[in-house]
Amino acid sequence: MNAFRAIVFAAVVAGLATGLAVTVIQQFGTVPLILKAEVYEKAAADHHADASAGSGSMTVGHAHDHAEAGAAHEHAAEAWEPRDGLERNAYTAGANVLTAIGFALVLAALFAVRGGSAGQAVSWHEGLVWGLAGFLVFTLAPGLGLPPELPGVPAAPLLSRQIWWVMAAAATAAGLGLIFLRATAPAAIAGLILVMLPHVIGAPELESVVTNVPSSLSHQFVVAVALTGLVFWSLLGALTSIAFAYFDQPSAEVAPARLTGA
Repeated sequence: MNAFRAIVFAAVVAGLATGLAVTVIQQFGTVPLILKAEVYEKAAADHHADASAGSGSMTVGHAHDHAEAGAAHEHAAEAWEPRDGLERNAYTAGANVLTAIGFALVLAALFAVRGGSAGQAVSWHEGLVWGLAGFLVFTLAPGLGLPPELPGVPAAPLLSRQIWWVMAAAATAAGLGLIFLRATAPAAIAGLILVMLPHVIGAPELESVVTNVPSSLSHQFVVAVALTGLVFWSLLGALTSIAFAYFDQPSAEVAPARLTGA
């Protein structure tokens, strides 16, 4: 029970701290780029609507289809979304915290297993290494095939991208496990093959991408997301290991007493 309590408490504390810290970082990195891209996206939508409305050679059938499409677009545009400013930032912070807590639960469970098998607590250095492994698995490897996209930039169908993303993350995690945990030449070769396999298959992509979002803005966004992900996983790994070691102290103190028969 002490180990379970330590896992939960460590995940909540580390996830809360990491999620809030990353939210602040995003306000200076990714959020301004997203807001700029939304300006281009809205301008393109307005231009498309003006061009469609200015076409005076539509037949009755085409006009009816256009009216239905316009109504559908207006309905989609009126779908609920958080207002800019405090409300939007609050939802972003909530999502970041929940995501961080979820990943921290996984890390803390791994630390419990590793610490229990080794007979000692996981240091923050080892926690940082596990965090960097999480960055490789969940940010860098999928991002090489599917770089993060700004609003207004077309992308391949969502389902195919999700399938490839999961495959890339799973293959990278399994490959890194074979390389660093098995520590044998055949395992290392198999691990390298697994890591490269999703990229050899190739991520789903569109044949042509037409957007008015500047490519320089997209490049800045990719870099900002990668750096934010690096900070997220580094903080999460180190803080989770520190918090887990702190909350797991009672069970660590009871163990010697049991061994001595006290």
